Amino acid sequence: MPHPPIHPGASLNADHAAHILAGLKARTLPKDEWTHGAHLTAAVLLLDEAGLTGALTLMPDMIRSYNEAVGGVNSDTEGYHHTITVFYLCVIDDFCRRHEGAPAHARATALLGSPLAAKDYALQFYSTELLFSVEARRSYVEPDLKSFPGCAVDLASNRR
Repeated sequence: MPHPPIHPGASLNADHAAHILAGLKARTLPKDEWTHGAHLTAAVLLLDEAGLTGALTLMPDMIRSYNEAVGGVNSDTEGYHHTITVFYLCVIDDFCRRHEGAPAHARATALLGSPLAAKDYALQFYSTELLFSVEARRSYVEPDLKSFPGCAVDLASNRR
């Protein structure tokens, strides 16, 4: 049964949330379902499964592989973006730690209803020039406007 695309403000059930992560892992998620909201949902579920260190290791290749499977490319101008991935994994991990005890799909729903779900949320911490630079796409770069909340790992190891 097809699932509607996930957007900020969406309410998810456990099956829909699981469908997103399973489809990403298997590279079978319909391309029109791979929205910003789906990225956030997949992050919540992967963090729940693997923790922050595991998600930081697994998510980059999952996204790159998925992009290629649906006909996309991972280049200096499109596709996978390492700084955005690391940034969102860290801020979502912080968000989820503050919502411990709730099922993953409920945490994803809460996240989608929060300011963190805005597509431009990272621009509170990064200038447009830095965030959309080739360097930031290829490897993790520190924010140039202000620090973001609590990343529970050393991000220096996430430079690629």
